[in-house]
Amino acid sequence: MNLTYLPKDTSVQEALKNLAEDGALVIEDLVDAQTIDLLKSEIAPYIENTPMGQDKFSGHRTQRTGGLVSRSSVCRSLITHDLILSIAEALLKQYTKKIILHLTQAITIHPGGQAQVLHRDRGAWGDYLPAEIEPQLNTIWALTDFTEENGATRCVPGSHKWDSSQRATTEQIIQSEMSPGSVFLYTGSVLHSGGANRSNQKRAGLNLTYCLGWLRTEENQYLSCPPDIAKNFDRKLQDLLGYTQGEYALGYYTDPYTDQGGTIRSPKRVLE
Repeated sequence: MNLTYLPKDTSVQEALKNLAEDGALVIEDLVDAQTIDLLKSEIAPYIENTPMGQDKFSGHRTQRTGGLVSRSSVCRSLITHDLILSIAEALLKQYTKKIILHLTQAITIHPGGQAQVLHRDRGAWGDYLPAEIEPQLNTIWALTDFTEENGATRCVPGSHKWDSSQRATTEQIIQSEMSPGSVFLYTGSVLHSGGANRSNQKRAGLNLTYCLGWLRTEENQYLSCPPDIAKNFDRKLQDLLGYTQGEYALGYYTDPYTDQGGTIRSPKRVLE
């Protein structure tokens, strides 16, 4: 069992083929070192003030820093990266008219951090979604080297096809080793986890996740990126944040402060 590595000029079709087969892949060196360095400088002050996790799953030696749409211009550019967004839309629009941003999170695993239990991220919605519906696509952008020693994300290729009761053997677990600027893609249905950091260096990655437009998101973007901030972004990003109607009757509003008549409005109006 192996993890597929694709070049940065790969096609959407090639990525989809591998996601269908394995549920996970790495695209190597998709952005350059300067982009990663700028991203790290933008989010460093927020990471510095982020506490360690308070339970075993979050990681007692792991920092998880969110709200990054509002905080980082590079993060915003990665969210709307043409190749990644095209892959996400092609994968998820089988089940939805629009996709939205599910989560932004910088994950920093410090030396001594223990491996997470293997899990599927679709568990955020409990067991209510039919197994045949894939609800999300996850990306983890490497901000440092990802190695076996420093806790590169673990995954079990092909496990998105398994029954929920099937357990992975040690031999089936692969680590997503990659260099800064590379990105690990995996579906919400594949088993994965953060690895143990047995090195003397921090392992840092940026987790950006997309989901079906009719699902509730893990990170509440209306609070993490309210209208007074979101109005400054381009329409593509605003739509991903949820400032659009997912369907004709999904996501409209009435202004409680200025509208006396109860007029139904598109959420785009709040950004004008």
